[in-house]
Amino acid sequence: MTDQACPPDTAAEPADDLWATIDDLWTWLDTDQPIGGKEGLLLRMLKLSEEVGEVAEAVIGATGQNPRKGVTHTWEDVQGELCDVVITALVALRTLTPDTREVFARHLGRVRERSLGSAP
Repeated sequence: MTDQACPPDTAAEPADDLWATIDDLWTWLDTDQPIGGKEGLLLRMLKLSEEVGEVAEAVIGATGQNPRKGVTHTWEDVQGELCDVVITALVALRTLTPDTREVFARHLGRVRERSLGSAP
């Protein structure tokens, strides 16, 4: 997606803006998709693995764990890469269903219940 950290001011935007942006990104990607069908769907899912790899690269770079390269990233870089993972995952979910918001909310509710118990 992008190589920039999530701007702090966007965290306060309403959830509707998040879902509208996910829809807009999905539309943009779907319009310019060079490979469609099942293969295009699989490639969209694989993009998520690429983004997760970029998180790992940024963490290794932020901690200087590669002695040949040293410190090459910041923790802000890691934040940006994590944002890319979330965005890519939501776009991938949107690729599977137009009911992205409802599917996500339902699943988040199940995870909350399983992890934290019943809602307050």
